[in-house]
Amino acid sequence: MKLIETIIERIILLSRWLLAPLYMALITVLILFAIKAGQEVIHLYAIITTATEVDLVLSVLALIDMVLVANLLVMVILSSYETFVSRLDTAEGQEKPDWLGKIDAATIKVKLAVAIVAISSIHLLKAFMTAPPQDNAQPLWNNQLFWLVIIHLTFVISALLMAVIDKIAFAHHRNH
Repeated sequence: MKLIETIIERIILLSRWLLAPLYMALITVLILFAIKAGQEVIHLYAIITTATEVDLVLSVLALIDMVLVANLLVMVILSSYETFVSRLDTAEGQEKPDWLGKIDAATIKVKLAVAIVAISSIHLLKAFMTAPPQDNAQPLWNNQLFWLVIIHLTFVISALLMAVIDKIAFAHHRNH
């Protein structure tokens, strides 16, 4: 019976390696973001002489949005791999982010929520900058900007609640 238990425990422990292909898929998405960002910059250079200030700001916001998502991908890939699969062994002299090894799953969730709020803020700003003039006869709840603000505030409140819950639930464990 002990042999069966040992085999099951090893299989369960080894199952964490099934996450590695998922992290590799995220790395390929990160490559796609880098290609798309390069494409966006080339496009911006091509239209810079005819672009308005609003077009320029919107293009920069799109790039910032891509960078935030890319940062999020890197954070999830590195910290999740180290948390759930295996410690990252780096060669001597090879850089390793200071935060790596100090982030647990709950902190990843909070950082993810904060990144979503930042991304939502950028999309909301883009919507405000490109919104057509408002018809005062139209009820407020029929306005697309109204619903974008409501959704954004939902993200903000969710992120705040996650941070508070994380602090309450895990602060004691992190201090030891």
